[in-house]
Amino acid sequence: MSRISPWWMPDRHADRRPFLTARGRIKAAFRNWFTAQGFTEVEPACLQMSPGNEAHLHALSTDIVGPDLSRRRRYLHTSPEFAMKKLLAAGEEKIFAFTPCFRNREHGPLHATEFTMLEWYRTGAPYEHVMDDAADLLRLACATTGQRLISWRGAVAVPQGAADRLTVAQAFQRHAGVDLLRTITDGTPDRDALAEQVRAQGITVRDDDSWSDLFARVLAASIEPKLGFGQPQLLCEYPAVEAALARPAPNDLRVAERFELYCCGVELANGFGELTDPVLQRANLEAQMALKERIYGERYPIDEDFLAALAHMPPASGCALGFDRLVMLAAGATHIDQVLWTPDS
Repeated sequence: MSRISPWWMPDRHADRRPFLTARGRIKAAFRNWFTAQGFTEVEPACLQMSPGNEAHLHALSTDIVGPDLSRRRRYLHTSPEFAMKKLLAAGEEKIFAFTPCFRNREHGPLHATEFTMLEWYRTGAPYEHVMDDAADLLRLACATTGQRLISWRGAVAVPQGAADRLTVAQAFQRHAGVDLLRTITDGTPDRDALAEQVRAQGITVRDDDSWSDLFARVLAASIEPKLGFGQPQLLCEYPAVEAALARPAPNDLRVAERFELYCCGVELANGFGELTDPVLQRANLEAQMALKERIYGERYPIDEDFLAALAHMPPASGCALGFDRLVMLAAGATHIDQVLWTPDS
């Protein structure tokens, strides 16, 4: 079996170089866009006492050894979210960052263990504002590369027009025939009610599946592959139990102010109207870590400093965008390694 030459071989680098130079142009265009809107670029530290507390994200850890040989466990963050929200508590109002992030158990055409997250926050802004930001940045990336049509694995989308908005409940009804909100009463998910509908669609239900397990299975199998065809799509109003860091929607407490941007079936961005209630936030993070321990047999620390900062944080909305994935689509690449200057494979 022939082995693919390493990325540093001149011929392979020459093939990748057009994508890498496009990456640089897109990053410069994005910096100009944020600066023109009064944002400050910040540089969150990658080493944190907690990597984040989402049940299905897996972190890399290390020990910091002091002069006295004492050890402190630290993690490479899965997102700069906690650090950037502390900056909002400190008084920053509009901030953005291009930040290296790290996630274990993820590798493939759309995943790298180390990747770049573009994350930004607006204080006093509704979450619809950062939804528009995400769609605007996708259009700007394609305008920078001259890409008038995005194509990925047979799917196509025109990025120049407005992004379509679709609630999660609408998507489940349209693409999976599932009445999702009927399975949530007073904010509490009914596992058996969802299982009944999922079985009726011919999707496997295991005895130990939770409501969240079933939600994720339907989302991955029946919803995500159909999003963002023809035009980019914003999937919004996630169930509150699937939005641990987002504030509840004022018109329906069953859902939260969370959205994701999709194009050609590829998830590009994940944003929130930010939850600033430290009591509710603690309960959500503890629930996520209990779920992680049940499924994976491990849990990460809760960042008490982050919870303390929430009491000082103003209302805000924010978004995390997978910069490498966006560059891939805007430059016409087919694998994330093509847009990373020094990939790990």
